[in-house]
Amino acid sequence: MVKRIFSVFHKEWSGLHEAAYLLGLFAFLSQVLALFRDRLLAGLFGAGADLDIYYTAFRIPDFLYIAVASLVSVTVLVPFFIKHLETENTDSARKFINDVFTMFFLALVAVSVATFLLMPWIVKVIAPGFLSSQHETLIFLSRVLLLSPFLLGLSNLFGSITQSYRQFFVYALSPVLYNVGIIAGIVFLAPKYGVAGVVYGVLLGALLHLLVQIPAVAKKGLLPSFSFSVNMLEMKEVALLSLPRTFVLSTQQLVMVVFLALASLLGEGAISVLKFSFNLQSVPLSIIGVSYSVAAFPTLAALFSNGEKEAFAKQIMVAAKHIIFWSFPMLVLFIVLRAQIVRSILGTGAFGWTETRLTAAALALFAVSIVAQSLVFLFVRGYYASNYTKKPVIINSIAAIITIALAFILLNFFAANNTFRFFVEDLFRVSDVAHTSVLMLPLAFSIGSLANALLFWIVFKKDFPAFSMSIASSMYHSFAGSIVMGFVAHQMLDVLDNIFDITTFWGIFSQGFFAGVVGLIAGICLLYLLENKEIREIWDSFHHKFWKAKAVAPEQAEL
Repeated sequence: MVKRIFSVFHKEWSGLHEAAYLLGLFAFLSQVLALFRDRLLAGLFGAGADLDIYYTAFRIPDFLYIAVASLVSVTVLVPFFIKHLETENTDSARKFINDVFTMFFLALVAVSVATFLLMPWIVKVIAPGFLSSQHETLIFLSRVLLLSPFLLGLSNLFGSITQSYRQFFVYALSPVLYNVGIIAGIVFLAPKYGVAGVVYGVLLGALLHLLVQIPAVAKKGLLPSFSFSVNMLEMKEVALLSLPRTFVLSTQQLVMVVFLALASLLGEGAISVLKFSFNLQSVPLSIIGVSYSVAAFPTLAALFSNGEKEAFAKQIMVAAKHIIFWSFPMLVLFIVLRAQIVRSILGTGAFGWTETRLTAAALALFAVSIVAQSLVFLFVRGYYASNYTKKPVIINSIAAIITIALAFILLNFFAANNTFRFFVEDLFRVSDVAHTSVLMLPLAFSIGSLANALLFWIVFKKDFPAFSMSIASSMYHSFAGSIVMGFVAHQMLDVLDNIFDITTFWGIFSQGFFAGVVGLIAGICLLYLLENKEIREIWDSFHHKFWKAKAVAPEQAEL
């Protein structure tokens, strides 16, 4: 039995949907732990100053991770490493790994040292609303977290090796262990060290993310060491290929840096509300958007490299249909059941009803763009597969500028126009809650995401004419089913309100769960009556034993 369990770690693990469901399963497990992590944080600290500092402390290390660790991105390194393996010369592959490790280490150390020294000035820019005492804590935590980019970057390097040998289980397990480490920090270290204990847990999680892959890499004889004769031409090629991905992710991080800086000016707890609601809306995004885009990538790359552009565009279209099919119901249910979701996951300890209401309102505004965000992931992967890497950089940069500009415009408009402010507060029933201006940030984010998806759609259609509008029927079916689903779920909330005691965890959870289940059943029945094609494809995929699918696990996107 033990031998069989360990064999899974070294096992070589086809269809788009089957692979997506497998990735979705791993993503779901990781997201469950992430939600449990957030529940512990909310219960221990509430939406207050401590968590505001904690979340802000990630901004600079996150930026370094994306900027420098892109050199060891799985997406970039795997093709290079496989090319070396195809020479049937292990020494060639080992030399490549050593070269990458050396350049990554030197670059990250240089940037980290400079950032460490400049941190007192940097924190004043990223958190202008913090007090001087909060800045001191933020400086300390940000400096400690500078270790995470190295650990996770090295883990990505190892991930390139394990995935090249198709040992996907090990790398897919890494993000799960990452959250386990953070949870350990919250449970065992935070009671003694406060929010610093949670940061120590983050480092533990990053270390586990790395350690779980070491046995597999060591077994291949590819543990890296320093190289004193780096192949600079090949490293330049790696760097140039990583730049587009770096710019795309950097624009996303820039938006979050600006948003948290603005939130720091809006009152204590505003950053925590923003991050909690953003993390909650990321659950369906990770399970649907990321899983489908990552699962589609190998097929898309193969089709394009073989010159099958029409088949390439149609594959994107198929993936888009299923993303829309799954995302619309999640969008509607997250809006209808927002209070039940937030209260069930975060409503404990220091996280009270006031924080619940404001976080639920922010979640609803974030959820509006779930479909758009998921499609953006797909289009970006599509352009990566076709080697048109400049397009995602340009489009995401434009969208980032629009989003940041909207944040400033909406915050000023909210403050100056009482009619608009009263409308928003009344719509989400938060008229008596403080710091409601923070809702303008998720609103700006969603409008920017919708603009981003629209730009991608227009440009992609121009670049690949075979990408047709034939998804209109799927969109109609999904939208109609989602509306029915949302309506039924909303009606069931009133019915179940008289059955369950919604002042307790199990009461509020049961109300939301059963309302959602009844809504889902109603939506599925309508889709069945409409003879929806996606329902049949999903059923067929489950019959094909999706857990045996071959897939590439997504890498850690941020700290």
